[in-house]
Amino acid sequence: MANEYEMYDYLSAVSPDYSYTLDIAPQSIIVEDGRKNVKIKEYDDATETRIIKSNDTIFYVTLQFTYLSESDAGIIFDLYHNTSKGIGTKQSFIWNHYGEPSARRHLYVVRFNGPLSRTIRKTELYGYSEIKLKVLGIYSP
Repeated sequence: MANEYEMYDYLSAVSPDYSYTLDIAPQSIIVEDGRKNVKIKEYDDATETRIIKSNDTIFYVTLQFTYLSESDAGIIFDLYHNTSKGIGTKQSFIWNHYGEPSARRHLYVVRFNGPLSRTIRKTELYGYSEIKLKVLGIYSP
């Protein structure tokens, strides 16, 4: 179809800081949040001015992992906390976007965009209720 647009259509190719692909499929919904860099100045008389700072679109994705193995939960935990990998929200890495149809699935360069909160249910049942990633661009080897 002609109108099947994805984040891919609005981003440029970039290189990750850390060459690792997060390739764990979320079990729940993936939220894609896109916005433009527009500053809104509101005045006392209820008028406003809108200033476009950039024509680029800024994308964020929110992933939910309800149940993960100890191994998969550890991969995400280590990617976030390890000082030679993600270093929290500092370094970028590659992410396989499982929300896109498999025929058009793309790899994106992302970085964590906030704290990482892991849940542990009983022995060896792990999860992440929300992992927010900022999408920096398309991964192109």
